[in-house]
Amino acid sequence: MKIARFSHDQAIRYGIIDDADLVVLDGDPLYSGFEPTGERVPLADAVLLAPVIPRSKVVAVGKNYRDHAAEMGGEAPTEPLLFLKPNTSVVGPGDAVVFPKQSERIDFEGELAIVIGGVAKNVSAERADEVIFGYTIANDVTARDLQESDGQWARAKGFDTFCPLGPYIETEFSFDGATIETRVDGEVRQHAPLSDMVHSIGAIVEYASAVWTLLPGDVILTGTPAGVGPFTDGQVVEVEVSGIGILRNTGRRP
Repeated sequence: MKIARFSHDQAIRYGIIDDADLVVLDGDPLYSGFEPTGERVPLADAVLLAPVIPRSKVVAVGKNYRDHAAEMGGEAPTEPLLFLKPNTSVVGPGDAVVFPKQSERIDFEGELAIVIGGVAKNVSAERADEVIFGYTIANDVTARDLQESDGQWARAKGFDTFCPLGPYIETEFSFDGATIETRVDGEVRQHAPLSDMVHSIGAIVEYASAVWTLLPGDVILTGTPAGVGPFTDGQVVEVEVSGIGILRNTGRRP
């Protein structure tokens, strides 16, 4: 099922997508389960928000597609290459990606994202499904010039608005034949099957949970395929994962 976090009548609510409606839930399903209130809200009347705000962290995996590693001038690492984005970088579908004055080049990186549903420490790859609540879509926005000049990635990937998430969490996502595609103003820039990932979902969860305790609501970005590149003020970036939906955000230079 698809779970949305949304604003309606000046309140933030959670709901299950049912055709053109949201079946309103009693609370955050990560903690309260899937108890409906009996209320339905038309999707057209709701403002979709980031479907989850990580309680502690966004974990990201670098160079997890061989073609992307090659375009960045190297090979895919033999183990998942992890870095962190702060939870203050998270915004939702339709929100602007605000370009910081410190950077002259902002890049998109479309990614599948894992939403953690339970406390996870030293979870084996075989048990990863037990701690995964569902999947959503991410754009790992990057100040590419700062990434190159800094020599590490915290600043380049950590600015406010640099982690759009959405539009929904899919709790029953199927990887069979699933693809990811990124478009800028309708032009396809990235397209790949999710099966091209170097490190599997289970391997990523195992590796990350051996480093940090993952908490409910934490998010793991699983890497981006080849085709990353810049977008500019006013351009619309769409990241689509088949079976989940489309995450759409616009770049904005203040």
